Amino acid sequence: MNTPARVLVGGLVTALPVLFVLAVLVLGGWLAPVPALVAAAVVYAGITLLLAPLIGGVAGVRGALDRMAANEPAPEVQSLSPSVRDLWLALGRWARSVRAEIRARDSALESARSVLATLPEPLLLLDAARRVVRANTAATALFGERIEGRDLAGVLRHPAVLTATDQVLKGETTRTVEFELTSPVERHLRAVVARLTPEAEGAAAVLVLHDLTELKRAERLRADFVANASHELRTPLATLVGFIETLRGPAREDTSARDRFLGIMAEQAARMTRLVEDLLSLSRIEMNEHRAPTEAVRIENALRQAADPLEPRAKARGMRFVFDVAPDLPPVAGDLDELVQVFQNLFDNALKYGDQGTAIEIVARPSSRALSGARPGERGGVAIAVRDHGAGIAHEHIPRLTERFYRVDAARSRALGGTGLGLAIVKHIVSHHRGAFEIDSELGQGSVFTVHLPVAASQKITAGTVA
Repeated sequence: MNTPARVLVGGLVTALPVLFVLAVLVLGGWLAPVPALVAAAVVYAGITLLLAPLIGGVAGVRGALDRMAANEPAPEVQSLSPSVRDLWLALGRWARSVRAEIRARDSALESARSVLATLPEPLLLLDAARRVVRANTAATALFGERIEGRDLAGVLRHPAVLTATDQVLKGETTRTVEFELTSPVERHLRAVVARLTPEAEGAAAVLVLHDLTELKRAERLRADFVANASHELRTPLATLVGFIETLRGPAREDTSARDRFLGIMAEQAARMTRLVEDLLSLSRIEMNEHRAPTEAVRIENALRQAADPLEPRAKARGMRFVFDVAPDLPPVAGDLDELVQVFQNLFDNALKYGDQGTAIEIVARPSSRALSGARPGERGGVAIAVRDHGAGIAHEHIPRLTERFYRVDAARSRALGGTGLGLAIVKHIVSHHRGAFEIDSELGQGSVFTVHLPVAASQKITAGTVA
């Protein structure tokens, strides 16, 4: 309906009460028809003239609001009639306030969505029917891309989690459940389900998953460590107690037996001493592992200090250390005593498990490997490889060699005086230095243990790198 029609209809509707009164007066004989018609015409015309500016202004305001909704330019205030100008100004202030509030809410909503999307832990928003309303990036990485709109049972098939979710949706505030997933890999998770009051974006509850896999693994490793340490100490202690009882009793006067027993007791005591020293060393390294060393250490000095005390043992087995250290190697960032301990452990392993009469080859070269301890914008450091020529190690054992007390051949390791902690100490010291440790071996071909260390500050890596 156009504006003139609105004016005419509006005038008629507004004049109806007066027209009704005039009609009653005519019907009652109190007013003649002609004067009544004239009066009706005058009233209608007057009301229409009065309403025309108002209705036209309101129509203009409505059109202006429609144009604003369509993002078109709004008319100037001066173009409106004075009777509507105040209304238009008030509506403008209200519209600006509403737009500002909408922008603020949109910004807050977008920020909330951004935070949810970047949370490292999987998060699902669920509606009252247990359907997934929204999932963050971590959740889609865990369960797949197309999970929104699906029932939780189709995403996370675990009875305890589904039961806890149903209880929260029925009125409980929060529930916590620990459970395991076995596919695609074994993971231990904690699910926290909480009710949303009031509901947000159609979501009635939120489900957050916390990954406890590393924590559970650490707990198992700690328990295994205590059990293994107890086992390693139990055997020599039992041996010592048994021989002491024998020397106090039946062998009290047996000189030859006493000398033999004392020799065995000395070996067992030395074994316990080595074990305790390695445990203390490992504990000290772990305590300082968060703080990287910053001293500049020359690799050739650390290698020589590690090899010199072992030369007599090497000669006794007809073995020798062969060094191939690249000239002008940059100093590495490290602690000299700890690095000497690393190389002594590796040389000691080579002496124990290398064949008699063979060489232990030590090669030091610049490394191109990216290290966490390298300065920003730089790659690599120095790589030191220790090669023995022994029986080698089967591939299935290599990933576990740096575990505490893990031995490929436990009986042989104990017979050679090993504590099962040597490579674990190497791994932790290298980690303390923000370096990398690699093991490569072939049965019948010997083994290569490679340590990568970052260079010290203000040093440059030269060409000829070891990948």
